[in-house]
Amino acid sequence: MTQISAPSHAGNNSQDTPASARRPDAGRASKPKSTIGNGLRRISFELLGYFRQTDQVFFVFLFPLVMFALFASIFSGETVVDDPRFADVTMSQYYLTGMLAMAILLSGMQFLGIDIATEKHEGGLARLGATPLSPVSFFIGKIGLVLITCTLQLALVMALAVVAFDITLPDSSELWMRFAWLSLLGIFCFSSLGIAISAIPRSARSASAIVLPLVLVPQFLSGIYVQFSMLPEWMQQVSNLFPLAGLVRGMRSVFLPDAFAAAEVGGTWGLGAAALTLGVWTVIGLVASLLTFRWSRGRS
Repeated sequence: MTQISAPSHAGNNSQDTPASARRPDAGRASKPKSTIGNGLRRISFELLGYFRQTDQVFFVFLFPLVMFALFASIFSGETVVDDPRFADVTMSQYYLTGMLAMAILLSGMQFLGIDIATEKHEGGLARLGATPLSPVSFFIGKIGLVLITCTLQLALVMALAVVAFDITLPDSSELWMRFAWLSLLGIFCFSSLGIAISAIPRSARSASAIVLPLVLVPQFLSGIYVQFSMLPEWMQQVSNLFPLAGLVRGMRSVFLPDAFAAAEVGGTWGLGAAALTLGVWTVIGLVASLLTFRWSRGRS
C-alpha cells in the first residue's frame, strides 16, 4: 500500500499568514489629526458658507456699516453733550465707537447664536457629529470665522468714517494697541457667549426670536444708540456688569479725547474693569458652551 504523506507547510508559513499579521503596525489606526489643526482647517469651510448667504452678509456683515452711515448723517455736525470741554466731539465720532463695538457683538453673539441653533435643528450639526470633528475644533472654526469677518467689518467702518465723515483716527501706537486687545477680547467674549446661547432655542424658527432681544437690549444700555452719560446712574452701574458696556467704553477711550473720560462713571475710562468684565464673561461663555453644546437635540 502506498503511503500518502501529508503535505508539509513548513516552508509556506509566509504565504498562508495574512499580510496584516506579518506587519507589526497592521490594523493600527492612523494618528488622528490634531484638534487645533482640524479647527483651523474648518475656518475656510465656515468662510465659504458665510459669504454664500446674501442675507447673512447684509444683516450681519454690512449692518454696522449701514447703521453708522445713517446715524452719522442724521446727527452730522452735532456735538455729544452741552459741555465746553467736549465741544469738539461730534456725534459722528461718538457713533463710530458704538458701531465698532456693535460689529463685534453682532458677528460674535448674534450670528453664532442664531447660526449654530439653526444648523443644529436643521440637521447640519448631526452630520458633522458623525465625523471625527470634535466640539473644540468646531468652536475654533466658528471663532476663526468671526475673527476674520469682524476684522474686515471694523476696517470698513473706520474707512467709511475717514472718507465720508472726515473723522480723524488715532495717531498713537498705544491707542491702536488698546484697540487691538479690546477687539480681540471682545471677539472671543461674544463668540463664546454666542455658542453658549445657541443651546437655548428649541427650534430653528425660534432662534432669532430668542437671540435678538439678548443682543438688542444691551445696545441701548451700553451707549451705542443713546449717550451713556444720559442714562440714569443706576442703569449705568448695572450695565457695567455686562461685557458690552465695557467694550464700548474701551472704544470711546481709543477714539475720543482723554477729557471725555470725565463723562464716564467714576470720571475715568475704567479699562481695567472693562478687561476684567470681558474676561469673566469669556470664561462663563466657554464653560457654558462646553457643558451645553450638542451636535443634535439630546446628543452630546
